Amino acid sequence: MERQRRRQWVVDICVAVLLAGVGLLEIWAPFESVMGEGSRTVSSVGVVLFAAFLSQRRARPWVALTGVLVWPALGAAVGAEHMHLLFFGQLVPLLVLTFTIARHGQGSYRWVGTAAVAGFITFADLFVPLLAEPSELIFHWSALTLVWLTGHGLRVSADRAAAEAVRAHLAETTSREAALRAISDERARIARELHDIVAHSVGVIVVQAGAAEQVVEEDPEFARRALATIRSTGSGALVEMRRVVTMLRDPDLGHDLAPQPGIAALPDLVTSARDAGLHVDLEVTGERPPLPAGLDLTAYRVVQEALTNVRRHSEATRAQVAMAFLPGALEIEVSDAGPSRGSDDTPGHGLLGMRERVALFGGQVETDTTGGVFTVRAVLPLERA
Repeated sequence: MERQRRRQWVVDICVAVLLAGVGLLEIWAPFESVMGEGSRTVSSVGVVLFAAFLSQRRARPWVALTGVLVWPALGAAVGAEHMHLLFFGQLVPLLVLTFTIARHGQGSYRWVGTAAVAGFITFADLFVPLLAEPSELIFHWSALTLVWLTGHGLRVSADRAAAEAVRAHLAETTSREAALRAISDERARIARELHDIVAHSVGVIVVQAGAAEQVVEEDPEFARRALATIRSTGSGALVEMRRVVTMLRDPDLGHDLAPQPGIAALPDLVTSARDAGLHVDLEVTGERPPLPAGLDLTAYRVVQEALTNVRRHSEATRAQVAMAFLPGALEIEVSDAGPSRGSDDTPGHGLLGMRERVALFGGQVETDTTGGVFTVRAVLPLERA
């Protein structure tokens, strides 16, 4: 702010010096724009005085405005016949002051300054015969009006641009906060679901351990199989526990310990979507290996959220779901060719949720709109899982 004020001060000084120099040159050259008979010395003093006042037009606006009122008093004191009428030395500085009042004037100064300039011109028109000619009246009033309107227009444009910048900043801040809240909510939801998976796995371990304890002497082979199941289930539970400890959990929400859905539940999801009016084609290719419960749930949630987005944000009546089990990766694509519902539809945070879930397993999510077909593509590494 201080640097900007110094820069404005330097600019105003330079403009004042330039106007004083051109005004003095106009008097002493002289230019054809000089009107009337008068003293060059008195006119030069007036030009320098006006330029000095003009140098304060933004730093001390009321001082600059006082300079306008000095001219009538000075002319009355020395006599109008001792001063020239100047274009560069008098009218141009007055135009600069008028522009500054309209462009930068604050509060009452803007309107008092405008009235003072108008009063000064009216005074000159009434008491200076050379300015009372119709052509002079039309010229200087037209010039002053045009300059004032230009300053006012730039002021309105600058105020509007500043207001738009503030609104854009607020909108960006609001959007960022909404996205962060959506990520936090989604992480809490993921943590709850992984918690349920771990709880279910622990339940399986307890049941298998109890059964093995009862038959360890009569059926050692059954006990051995139960211990193997406990080991594999426990390993999977540890993997999910490592993920769940990184999430925030809301203790006030539900505690349903039932197993979460997975890829095996996709036909039911497709049926539900069809009942809602969206025809879904499901294609699963490749050999499905055993999947950790967390990754199995993530694959299901990706398809579920993608189909939800189709129903909410697209006018499509048909969607395609393709799931391919490749060596080391699971690829999921959900696409639809329907047009968007438009800007009136409130956007959700489904993609944020998908990215959070998939990133938890080292995968990635991307979208594509090639050929008017909106596609959500997710890749989940199987080896890392």
